[in-house]
Formats: sequence, structure tokens, C-alpha cells
Amino acid sequence: MFLVPLSPASRSFSQFARLAGCSDDGLDTAQRSPALDVAETESGYSVRVDLPGVTKQDVKIAIDGRRVSVSAQAQPEDGKTDTARLIYRERPAARFARSFTLPEEIDQDASQAKLDNGVLSLTLSKKRAGAAKHLAVN
Repeated sequence: MFLVPLSPASRSFSQFARLAGCSDDGLDTAQRSPALDVAETESGYSVRVDLPGVTKQDVKIAIDGRRVSVSAQAQPEDGKTDTARLIYRERPAARFARSFTLPEEIDQDASQAKLDNGVLSLTLSKKRAGAAKHLAVN
């Protein structure tokens, strides 16, 4: 990174951001593919997904058979206080999305999700085969 001296006339945020290669609003909402770990047990799968800066209200998880999709959006703080104003931001808003397919179908009702310190932990239960059904002959 290089630093460019700013004259008093060029100290506005928009000029600083342009020199730093940022947009004026400081928001870069490019979609990112978060890192994940998947482990299998007898009864299901344990999945950990890195989602830094995301609150649990901003996480969406969809399960369709064997396919699991996770999406989230991190909203940056507005940076405004009574005594300070934000002049530069390197921690922008971010969108995360990741989908993967597991070897067996997932029982959505028996599965759980927990977000703690930017790590989403999924406990996905394998769908059990239903009891054999008998068909009556008419």
C-alpha cells in the first residue's frame, strides 16, 4: 500500500476514497464463498461455516434433500457518533453464499443451527428410512 499526501483542499472523503481505490459509499458487496468444514457421524453431519461480521438474523439456511445452501449478509456499522465521523472504511458490507451436497438426505426437523463468534455450526441429522408400509390388496 502506498500513501499519498493530501493537501488541505483535497481532504474530503470522496477524494481520499478515490485515491485508495474505494467507492464513495465505502460499500463493496461482492459475494464471497465462506470456508467450511464437514464431518460425518453415525446419525448425521457437523458443518462449520465462517461468517465474520454476520448476525443470526442475517443468516438463511435452505435444505432440499441432500443439498444445503447457506447465505448471509454482513452489515457494517454506520461509523457515526456524536464526536467522530467515518472517513475511510476497509470493513465493507459483505454477502456470503455457499451450497454443498451431502451423501445422504437431511432431516430438516431434527437439524439445528447456531451462530457463535462469526462461526455457524450446523448439526444436520440424516433422514431415517421410514418403517415398511404394507399395501392391502383389493
